[in-house]
Amino acid sequence: MTTPSREAVGQRFDPALMQRARERSWTALRGIRERMRPGISEDEAKREAAEVFRELGCERLWHPVLIRIGADTVKTYRQRSDPNVRLGENDSYFIDLGLVFEGHEGDVGDTFVVGHAPERQACADAARALFGDVADAWRTQGLSGQALYAFADERAVAMGWRLNHAVKGHRVCDYPHAIHQGGDLGELDQAPASGLWILEIQIAHPDRPFGAFYEDLLDLTTAA
Repeated sequence: MTTPSREAVGQRFDPALMQRARERSWTALRGIRERMRPGISEDEAKREAAEVFRELGCERLWHPVLIRIGADTVKTYRQRSDPNVRLGENDSYFIDLGLVFEGHEGDVGDTFVVGHAPERQACADAARALFGDVADAWRTQGLSGQALYAFADERAVAMGWRLNHAVKGHRVCDYPHAIHQGGDLGELDQAPASGLWILEIQIAHPDRPFGAFYEDLLDLTTAA
């Protein structure tokens, strides 16, 4: 079993509320997707995202909204976006949300394509498929966090993509999870518990400047 400190939760923690936070976070992400259109900038998209959050009754953000467009889709969370980037007619973008509902943390992310961009669509599809493969390996083989990301790297290469090794997943729980010092999923040397860890997958084209991102909660009660 993992050490308690890595998977500690607060007194308010409720697995059902974690699921509700997850579901409402996905609803928010879909709401932002509906507002994305060619010509929009990342900052404009974030302002429209704030309207979506208000409509859904989001209590707060536990991490800043991340919307990456075009070449910015290869950047990691801490890297700055190009302020001049706008969504093209045939382009891709991803959304990464960390929202709090009813005192519990949701964290979801997905990549989308506008117009006709077959290679970008293939990349977005591959990120989702790779997430599913890694989540299935967790469910069926009980792999550690470290082993999950080693598996993800092997699968990404086999699929023809490059895994971003700086993106390693993390803890969530009742807000704020940070007080428990859970660390990165990719550094966990034991099998992660259900309903407490976010699996993050970010891949990139081996030669061209675009990538894709997908993340969700590792949970035994929901399909990948």
